[in-house]
Amino acid sequence: MKHAITASHLSAAILIATALSAANAAAIEAPEQDREAILAMQGEYDVDFSFDETVILAPGYERKPAKRSGASEVVIVVEDSPDRIVLQHLLVEPKSGHVTKHWRQDWIYEAPARFEFSGDQTWTVQPIPAEKTAGAWTQCVYEVSDAPRYCGTGRWNHKYGVATWTSDRSWRPLPRREYTTREDYNALNVENRHTIVPEGWTHEQDNTKVARDADGDSRTLVREFGFNDYRRDSDTDFSPAYAYWKATEGYWAKVRARWDAWLSQPPGLHLKTKVDGMAMIVPLFEQAQRVQDGEPVRDAEIDAVFAQWVEPVPPSPLADTRNR
Repeated sequence: MKHAITASHLSAAILIATALSAANAAAIEAPEQDREAILAMQGEYDVDFSFDETVILAPGYERKPAKRSGASEVVIVVEDSPDRIVLQHLLVEPKSGHVTKHWRQDWIYEAPARFEFSGDQTWTVQPIPAEKTAGAWTQCVYEVSDAPRYCGTGRWNHKYGVATWTSDRSWRPLPRREYTTREDYNALNVENRHTIVPEGWTHEQDNTKVARDADGDSRTLVREFGFNDYRRDSDTDFSPAYAYWKATEGYWAKVRARWDAWLSQPPGLHLKTKVDGMAMIVPLFEQAQRVQDGEPVRDAEIDAVFAQWVEPVPPSPLADTRNR
């Protein structure tokens, strides 16, 4: 059943439509230095993922053990236009050559709007204030199924010959590394930093783990520092990843188009899946495998997955806690 759209949703829609019209009226030219920095993230990498809880914010809380993991990962440019760059990450298991479609990052210059995680598998589309988006890039990050994760907006800094992008603070759902083991918090308040370095690039995360209630109340537990180190790799055979993407990129383009239809304008979307998202990940990955095997997948089959698990934001979504 379709949910009614509230007056606040209509107001946001008008603001975004006005911003989009203004953006289309004048050609947007992103700084070439910025574009070069984003495109420098493409390539083949050994990756180390490190997460350490640091400052305790809640009485009686005890730091959880640090988390360490690694992967062999290739970053492929999916789209490269003057004001939009799309990068797809693919994991390769070095011994078996098994490929796993990983996360995706979209970069939009002077974006008029972005989706924001508001809780309970809900993402709302919100306008970005003009003073925040002017000269800035909005990075939006997506799940392995291309479902939304989070967005952040910030400017690239090229001082001292080093390119660094720092986001504003925004909300994101529990990371995959923790939602199967943690029930004491349900959201992260995050600032991200990407830096292009001689051996590749880095992704730093300043995370605060927060327990948020439906009425908007929240309790902070602990801060966490995340450091993902992407170092250029010359040993892993990434040819299976390139072959996988060549075979399935058309299929995943159709999946992205369906997500974009939900996230390009208010109100946004609500996922009816559990927090792990496997109810959508499994059928979409199975369909991609069929495509890779040479079997056609009808558009109606993709639509059926979305119809089962995606719906509009309910008329009374969780309280917006972006500024809390």
